[in-house]
Amino acid sequence: MPFSEYARTQLVQSQKALTAAAESEAFLGELEAVFKAITDCFRAGGKLLLAGNGGSAADAQHIAGELVARLNFDRAPLPAIALTVDTSVLTAVGNDYSFEHVFERQVQALGRRGDVFVGISTSGRSPNILRAMRKARELGLVTVAFCGSQKTEILDLSDIALRAPAHQTSLVQQIHIAAAHIICAGIESALFRDAVHSVEG
Repeated sequence: MPFSEYARTQLVQSQKALTAAAESEAFLGELEAVFKAITDCFRAGGKLLLAGNGGSAADAQHIAGELVARLNFDRAPLPAIALTVDTSVLTAVGNDYSFEHVFERQVQALGRRGDVFVGISTSGRSPNILRAMRKARELGLVTVAFCGSQKTEILDLSDIALRAPAHQTSLVQQIHIAAAHIICAGIESALFRDAVHSVEG
C-alpha cells in the first residue's frame, strides 16, 4: 500500500473514533463529570495530579502545561502537577522500591483530601497507575481514569472513568488529548469568565 493511502486510512480511522466519541452520550457525560470534578477541586483550593506511561506520560505533562500556563487566553495559573517529570524521584523510587511504586509514592507525598488524581492508561492495566489510584482513594482524592473501552480493574478504582470508545492505543490516546483540551478550555472559561469577556470585548 502506498504511504499516502496508508495515511488516508489512518486519518479516516481517527475521524471515525472521534465521531464515535462525539456521538456517545455516555462519553460526553463522563467528559462533563471530569470537567466538573476538576473545576470544583480548583474552586476549593485543591490541586490536580496526573500520571501515565509513555505517550500517556506526555499527555499528563501536556494537560498540566495547559493549566499551569494557559490555553486560550491570559489568566492566573492553575495548580496541576504531572508526576512523570522528576527523574530523581522516579529513579529513586524505581530503584529503592520498584517501578510499580513511582506514582503511588508521589501521590502519598503530594496528595491531599479533595485533590484530583488523573491516572492515564490506555490499557487500563498499568500496575503503577493502579497502585497510585488505590493510594489516592485511600487518601480521599477524587480518582479519575483516562482509559479505553475495555472493562479492567481501573474502572473499579476510579470515581470517574473517561472511557475512550476505541481499542487501538493510538486512537485511545487521540481521544484522550482531544478530551483534555475540551476539559482545560472548559475549566478556563468556568473559572475566569471575566478574563474571557475582556478578551472577547
